[in-house]
Amino acid sequence: MSVWGAPWASRKRRGLRAWVILILSRNPRTGAEIMDDMERMSAGRWRPSPGSVYPLLEELTQEGVTRKREDGRYELAQNMHEHSHWTFPVTGPRSPDEAVRDIGALVSYLEDLRRSDRDGFVHARDAMRQVSERLQHLIQEEAR
Repeated sequence: MSVWGAPWASRKRRGLRAWVILILSRNPRTGAEIMDDMERMSAGRWRPSPGSVYPLLEELTQEGVTRKREDGRYELAQNMHEHSHWTFPVTGPRSPDEAVRDIGALVSYLEDLRRSDRDGFVHARDAMRQVSERLQHLIQEEAR
């Protein structure tokens, strides 16, 4: 087994982190492409959720491990190609801030899908409007 281990066998985020870094060390990818690669590489045994991949990509970007290109693809920062080991932060309990970050990750995923699957995206509009209305209701309730 390599230093990367078997990411689909691990439920911990560090397995996901290692796999994302491995994929990005080969080619720049969008979050959706990373999830597709993971599913393909694990022979369909594992596909991470957008709520896991996109917050991780944001975290890696903030840490300077990756950068997001203008075309929406992520790539390893130049100095990261020479590293083979990263530390993995421990996450705390779920909070409203983390839930909002997850929602942001799902929006990023939908943005990727809109570029690649316009028809499927159009069919989801009503459901997205309903979710948007529920979020607006939460915001308005909190403002009172």
